[in-house]
Amino acid sequence: MPSPSTAAPQRVVLFTDDDPLLLDGGGRLDHVEVAYETWGTLAPDASNAVFVCHALTGDAHATGTPEAPGWWETMVGPGRPVDTERFFVICPNLLGGCRGTTGPASVDPATGSPYGLDFPLLTVRDFVTVHRRLARHLGIDRMLAVVGGSLGGMQALQWALDAPEEVARAVVVAGSSRLSAQNIAFSAVARSAIMRDPGFADGRYAEGDGPRTGLAIARMMAHITYLSEQAMAEKFGRRFQDADEPRHRFGVDFAVESYLEHQGQTFLDRFDALSYLYLSRSLDYFDCFAEPDATDALTAADDPTRFLVVSFDSDWRFATSHSRRIVRELERARVPVSFREVSAPHGHDSFLLDDDDYLGTVAAFLDQAAEQAAGQAGGKGAGRAS
Repeated sequence: MPSPSTAAPQRVVLFTDDDPLLLDGGGRLDHVEVAYETWGTLAPDASNAVFVCHALTGDAHATGTPEAPGWWETMVGPGRPVDTERFFVICPNLLGGCRGTTGPASVDPATGSPYGLDFPLLTVRDFVTVHRRLARHLGIDRMLAVVGGSLGGMQALQWALDAPEEVARAVVVAGSSRLSAQNIAFSAVARSAIMRDPGFADGRYAEGDGPRTGLAIARMMAHITYLSEQAMAEKFGRRFQDADEPRHRFGVDFAVESYLEHQGQTFLDRFDALSYLYLSRSLDYFDCFAEPDATDALTAADDPTRFLVVSFDSDWRFATSHSRRIVRELERARVPVSFREVSAPHGHDSFLLDDDDYLGTVAAFLDQAAEQAAGQAGGKGAGRAS
């Protein structure tokens, strides 16, 4: 087993043909490799483990160095709420992703060619099944906390619903228990842009350029939904890009157009179109409270997961109403849950940014978790001594 104190990227095969991953939708994968990173040192009793779940287009590199910063530097790192000097922090690339973990662009062992659209559909529960196996691989039976924003928050929620005995605390930021029709519509248009690009080639584009135009458009549209109207007005307004007057053409005239163009083009260098299709579809299907017994495991647990649910008042992609629904369902199950709506102007992207109220709320919740864990360990030690 790799050393639990290294921050270097690591890979591990967690499922094989002798022990396949049986998927929520009935399919199976006979080979699943997971890329992950860890920071900090695991306590002897494994009581300080914090699992970070990434959002739709994230990866395992949650935090890093000034030369190679991570995608959640505001949340994860020395002195941050998820303090890498205090906690042992784990972040994997999702199943279905394209940054080292098995996904649709991976080679199918049965054919020797990339899976393409033959890759099975995935659910958030499948992501969690792989997370749980990775935790066991690292010798961790119970997480001090599972933390995630957006799709990451949905993974934290699903994990606590499926196996509350494995999650002491769950932090769900800017998340949802099910997507609205509007959210599904945004994803449908993004996938359509990708699949209608001639470069998509029915998903068999490994040796070609791929659907670069379609993927860039998908990313551009997604970024519109990640920012609030106020944030766009303050950041771009109606300013022209590199000109004092409009050029009366259909290219990039406005600063906001230049921003979206940049976001679309830079995305092409780091993300795969098939992964975008599969991961966005998993969001559409997510409906974690749909079954009548969805919270039964939580209710029956001797020490149920404690939740922190955070929303942002300017987030219209996953508005506060989404978070309030999560809170209502958990309260109905008599599960300990704290809720905070944070006033922040940046829209859905607020969960990635440096906001004192938001980060202070998460830090206090995790501090309390650490203190509680230390108290429980002290109590056990006292019992043994007596």
